[in-house]
Amino acid sequence: MSKLKEIIDTWEKLRHKQFEDVYAVTDIQLQDVLRLLNCDIYFEILKQSVPVDLEGYAHYLLEEGIIVKLDNGLYAITNLGAILFARRLADFPRVGRKAIRIVQYEGINKLTILKEDTLKEGYAIRFENAVKFVNTLLPSKEDITSVRRDTISPFPIPAIREAIANSLIHQDFFISGTGPVIEIFSNRIEVSNPGSPLIDIMRIVDNPPKSRNEKLASLMRRLKMCEELGRGWDRIVISCELQKIPAPRIQIYQESTKVSLFSHIDFSNISMDDKEWPTYLHACIKFIEGEALTNSSLRERFGLKETSSGSVSRLIKQVVNYKLIKPLDPDTALRHMKYISIWS
Repeated sequence: MSKLKEIIDTWEKLRHKQFEDVYAVTDIQLQDVLRLLNCDIYFEILKQSVPVDLEGYAHYLLEEGIIVKLDNGLYAITNLGAILFARRLADFPRVGRKAIRIVQYEGINKLTILKEDTLKEGYAIRFENAVKFVNTLLPSKEDITSVRRDTISPFPIPAIREAIANSLIHQDFFISGTGPVIEIFSNRIEVSNPGSPLIDIMRIVDNPPKSRNEKLASLMRRLKMCEELGRGWDRIVISCELQKIPAPRIQIYQESTKVSLFSHIDFSNISMDDKEWPTYLHACIKFIEGEALTNSSLRERFGLKETSSGSVSRLIKQVVNYKLIKPLDPDTALRHMKYISIWS
């Protein structure tokens, strides 16, 4: 019983310590650090010269918190170093189950798996590969208006990239046995991670970002794996608007979060409930840009012609009734009315 209590006490101490600072491996030589971690990728991404000796490596790795020098003269690799630069995540028990998993299904359900891959190296090593691999699995069509006959993806790459990066940054590493999962269907992409958001999703576009893994987020930004602080969700929403596809859907469960990106759906086939969320997000984005939602801007967002003004007016009225948006100036004539998010 005393042993069990000791384990529980140790786990509680870990939970109150930043995940990135916990040691993944301890009491090793610098040579072992380079054997376990692909440190060259750090210098490659930052376009810096690779050190010529062990001491040169140690200087940068210590500065970044990737390794720590112990009192006995040996070194420890932190979870931050392991999760980003591990040659094999399985070599580090605490992060072994946090590898990025990609699954492609046939059709719109999970009945038949077409392809499946688990990226077993650290995130800094495999992130770009993950984005490219997902892109290759997406259905695409040829742009006949282009002179070069370019192919068009049904999903904006910036949105895919930021959704994947967010799932890595904001996951709860203390939830064991699961990690980031990217699932590809014929009509959508679902990106899931353990842990729920630390901010209200209704303010996800404008609120200052808050991450439970600040050091991981900071280093990933410097490694150009994600957008500058606070711009990730702006980029996801705007890229979806530009491609006239539904707004990203956020679903929160007890111990996980799922972000879904959908391919194009004709406006007439979207339920009224599913039109409200993109309308609200459009108002949020417009407010951040110093503008306001109008009938015209919302038509443009959905790719509609002026003949759809009536349908868009009814949608705006419903979203106002649900207290998601409000008139900028209630005394303005209806045809010139502008709207802002309810919190503006």
